[in-house]
Amino acid sequence: MAERKARWGWGALALCGILVAGCTGGGDGDESGKRPSDAAVVVAPDRDVAPAPTLEPADPAALPRTAAEARKMIDKLIVGPEGLPAGTRKATPYESDTATWSVLRSDCVWNREPIPDDVLATLTRHFELPPTDGKGRVRFSATITFHRTAADAAWEQARVVEESLHCDEQVLRRGERLTELNPQPARFGEAANLHSEDSLSEAGQCVSERHGGPYPYSWQQVTYASMVLSSSVCAGAGYTPEAAFKLVSEVVPFTQLRAREEFGREPGPKNGSKATASPSAAKDGA
Repeated sequence: MAERKARWGWGALALCGILVAGCTGGGDGDESGKRPSDAAVVVAPDRDVAPAPTLEPADPAALPRTAAEARKMIDKLIVGPEGLPAGTRKATPYESDTATWSVLRSDCVWNREPIPDDVLATLTRHFELPPTDGKGRVRFSATITFHRTAADAAWEQARVVEESLHCDEQVLRRGERLTELNPQPARFGEAANLHSEDSLSEAGQCVSERHGGPYPYSWQQVTYASMVLSSSVCAGAGYTPEAAFKLVSEVVPFTQLRAREEFGREPGPKNGSKATASPSAAKDGA
């Protein structure tokens, strides 16, 4: 649901939408069978209106390099109930098996598989907001994955674009599916993405034999250096698609701020002044 992993065919459209700024799918169609008008569109910023934004780069020396370091970093960064709306509680199960991650197969069915060699560590947490104020139950998930390199993280994001275009309906598990999925990729500075190197949003509907539906579904995944962060929400009765998107979009910046405090690169010294220690170094007493 929140974890968006690998169908290993990397299409030109996916690379175009994620790895090359300002590029869109070419030709009369793509292998997903969708017409160009159905494909996600990346919108470049209007440089006549506002200057090009900048993004604080990550400090390579502060990024995790081993599985143990990645697991420790995930524990620091990943959101808990405190980062979600008041009343949100841990779901059962709360945390995923850290030896596996979710893979979207070519038949558009999700399955748990062992993590590949390019992944140091990954974790998903699940939450729920009980029915309140006349609205139905909301189910959240949040995932953080650390790859060995930033390039590996970018490849994961590219695969996600292709998967999204290939599978506009997906089976999460028995009795639960996503429908009418519509993806929107955007590099930094495109389509109002001012907070991550690459962003991919997806909206649609969630349907469950247990919980009912269809209800609004929203998901977002971003990259920052070797980290891939995603969050999803299946809203309940009484929620609008806009409300579902707002719930997701609040989780991602919350976690990204933590990430920048841990391994964001501080600006260099100016006018001969002494550089300050990074937030993570300060926390560790360096």
